Amino acid sequence: MKGIVFSKFIDMVDEKFSIEMSERLIDEVSLPSGGAYTTVGTYDAQEIVDLVSKLSEISSIPVPDLLKMFGRYLLSQFAVVFPQFFVNSTSTSDFLPLVNSYVHLEVKKLYSDAELPFFTCVSPYPGRIEMIYHSARNLPDLAEGLILGVADHFNERIEIKRKSAPEDPLDELFIITILQD
Repeated sequence: MKGIVFSKFIDMVDEKFSIEMSERLIDEVSLPSGGAYTTVGTYDAQEIVDLVSKLSEISSIPVPDLLKMFGRYLLSQFAVVFPQFFVNSTSTSDFLPLVNSYVHLEVKKLYSDAELPFFTCVSPYPGRIEMIYHSARNLPDLAEGLILGVADHFNERIEIKRKSAPEDPLDELFIITILQD
C-alpha cells in the first residue's frame, strides 16, 4: 500500500483525535516500518489494519466506522492533492464510473507499483449506481468511506446498501442511491 495512504491516516488521527494519539499508535503497534511513512514509499497493508485496530481499541469506535471515517477523510485529501482527478466530473454519478478508467490509470502513472482495488460500475437508471469492489486487501469499509467522500466532495447526499457480490462472495456490491433534497 502506498505511503500516501499511511501519511493521510496519521494526519487524520492528528486532526480528529490528537497528535498524542498518533504518537501513541505508532509507539504501541509493532510496525515493520517503524511508523515512518513517505508518501511515495510502499508498505505492508497489514500496518494500516493494525493501526486502525489499535485506534479502535483505544477510542472504542468500531473498526468499520473508523475505516469509513478514514475513507471520507482520504477522499477529501485526494481532492486537494490530486485536483485533476475531479475536474471532469460534476457529481458522484459522473465520478464513480471513472475510478478505473481514468483515476486509477492516472494513479498508475504517478505510482507505477501501486496495487489498486478494482471497481465495476453500472448505472441501471439515473440516480442509482451499482459498484462492485474487488481488492486483495478486502477493505470494503474503507471503500465505502471513499464513496461517501465523493458524495461529500460534490455536496450530494447518498444512501449506500452493501451485500456480497453475486459473482464472487469475496467482492462487495455497493448499491448507491443519489438522494434528492
